[in-house]
Parts: sequence; structure tokens; C-alpha cells
Amino acid sequence: MDNNNIELVAVICDQINNTPQQQITFAEYMDLVLYHPQHGYYASNSEQISKSGDFLTSPHLADDFGEMLTIQLYQIWQILGSPTLFSIVEMGAGQGLLAAQILAYSQKEYSDFFRSIDYIIIETAPAMCRAQQSRLQNLPVRWCDWTDIPDRSITGCFLSNELIDAFPIHQVIVTKDKMQEIYVTVSEKDRVFNEKIDELSTDKISKYWQLNQINLLSDRYPDNYRTEVNLAALSWLEQVTNKLRRGYIISIDYGYSADRYYNPIRSQGTLQCYYQHAHHNDPYINVGNQDLTAHVDFTALQNQGELLGLQTVGFTQQGLFLMALGLGERIATISSSSGEIQSLLQRRQNLHQLIDPIGLGKFGVLIQSQGLTPAEQQLLLQGLSIV
Repeated sequence: MDNNNIELVAVICDQINNTPQQQITFAEYMDLVLYHPQHGYYASNSEQISKSGDFLTSPHLADDFGEMLTIQLYQIWQILGSPTLFSIVEMGAGQGLLAAQILAYSQKEYSDFFRSIDYIIIETAPAMCRAQQSRLQNLPVRWCDWTDIPDRSITGCFLSNELIDAFPIHQVIVTKDKMQEIYVTVSEKDRVFNEKIDELSTDKISKYWQLNQINLLSDRYPDNYRTEVNLAALSWLEQVTNKLRRGYIISIDYGYSADRYYNPIRSQGTLQCYYQHAHHNDPYINVGNQDLTAHVDFTALQNQGELLGLQTVGFTQQGLFLMALGLGERIATISSSSGEIQSLLQRRQNLHQLIDPIGLGKFGVLIQSQGLTPAEQQLLLQGLSIV
């Protein structure tokens, strides 16, 4: 049985009914479902990101995830010449676990680095902000809107973990050698959401395929081939690039390169709905009470970055990234550690989950840079663990 947020359903119905064609794009629908300031999933469900909620993220499994990232951030700080002010801008910080892990480990292991950190969180969901502020109240963290950060002012690193997959996506479908878009309509009688196929809502969708050099109208793709376009991710990267003066952008998420993402076999796209640790593909039930995500097209992010003047440092899998930073050594030492055997086994299992090649370990890690001198670029190639 559906578990809809009735207030949110009413908001979406009003939005649809107030449009001339009685329809909204799936991106508009997804934006309301997840980010409506009062009734959206992220506005009121911060507790759902947990072992007992709808899903969990890498920082929930072990502090080691944040500690490994701290090692990478410390290397970046050194490459940039150990500046007295080093900004870490975390976007979409969830419950604040990753920030807590990074700051605690920095203070413990790298005191000079810790003193240089200006930790900024950009968060749009009110419930998440409250959870973050509660967890981080005794740590040097500040919350900002994008407008609070001047252009070309950040020296340091923009960081996101499982953010981009939750950006609202357009859904497109190829029918009879024509690309069209999927819209959301509503039956007024029973307030059930339905889909309608119509013309593309914006020419930015066509330009997206040019960016990736993908032709969905070729003979490779079957009729009724359905997939996603994440225009919001491109706009987000442009915004981040505008704020960065010197430093790096680290994006961690699940996704593929474009050739794998838009494989003809993947004919229904990658949209997934998460509800109580189970996933399905119906975004029109549990409205406001389930998470909606789509895999990230990392090729689009890389190509967009290069058009914006970013340098692509590297793209790898989370498992390889964490192993290069020393997670393998941590796993190896568990066998010789003293302590309660059940706790040690649980810890080892959690660390293995971070690098599991069919789970979290296959997440993508994309690192991009801006404003490096040739000498710093050389240091980057030698020092960054992604290389």
C-alpha cells in the first residue's frame, strides 16, 4: 500500500494543474518530491539515512572512510603549499558524519593542517541542517549558501559524497526514431500520477548528447529506449567552478562512464527508489517518503569540467581509491588486533563493504582541479592517491 505524504501530493497536483499543458517534467516532479522545503523527502527525513532507515552511506559504516579522505585532503593541502587558510566545502553533508570524521582525524593526526581548515557546509534540506548542527556543534564548521561564497574565492577542495545522484533528472525516451521527454500528469479523480510523452522541454537536452558524443537515434538503440539526462549536475559543476580559485573538486558517487551508462542493453535507465533498505523502480508511490536516485554520468561531468577550464586529474573506483590511501593496511592489522572477536569481525566486514567491487567499492571517484601551476600539477601527479 502506498505511503504518500498527502500534503506533498497536493502541492505536486497544484503545480501540474497550474501549467498550461497540465504536465510537468520528471525533473520538476523529482525536485518537489525530494526538495520541497516543507514536505520533500530531504526536508523532513534526515533519520532515514541510517542502518535502520531507507539507505546508508559509506561514513555510516566506518570512521575510516572519512579518515582516508582526510589523508587525501592533507596531501592536497601540501600540494597547494600548505596555505594558512584551506577551505573544505562539503556539499550535501547528510547527517554531518563525514565532516565529523574529517575534522576529528585532522585534529588528531595533522594539527597544522587542522588549524588551517575552514570547513564549510552547503546544505539545502532543513532537516539535514538540523542534524548536522546537532552533531557538529562543538567543531569549527560554518554553513553557507552559494551566494555567501564570492566567485574565485576558494583555495582548497569542494567535496561531495552521494550528492549528484539525487539531483533531479529529465527522463527521455526514443520512439520511432525520435527523442522525446517523459512528463508527469495527474488524474484529478484519484490523484494518481501518470506519465505522458511529449516534445523535449529544452534544447539543453540535445546539447547534452553532443557533450557526450552519444547518438540515441542510431540503430544501436531499440525503440522505446528510456534513460536520464542530469542537466542539474552540469549547472552544479559550473557553480562550483566559479567559486574555486585554486584547488580540487572530489565527487564520489555511483555511476558510469557514458559508454556504459548509455548501453543499449540498459533500456530502462538507472532511476531507483529506496524505501526501508529495499529498492524498486516506481517513483509514483510513497511520495515524499522514499528516496529517488539515478546513476551519475561521469563522462558528462568530466567533459563539462574541461569546457569550463578544469583539469581532469583522474577517475577511479572507490575501492581502488581507498586502498591506495591505506585502507588495505588497516584491514590487515585487524587480524593482529586485540579486542572482542565479534567487534573485530564486524569492523573487518564494514571495511570490506567500503571496497566491495559489487557494492560501495564500485562507486566512482572523480577528481578535477583548477588554478594549478605546472609545478603543482607535477606534484599532483606524484602525490594524489588517485593517480
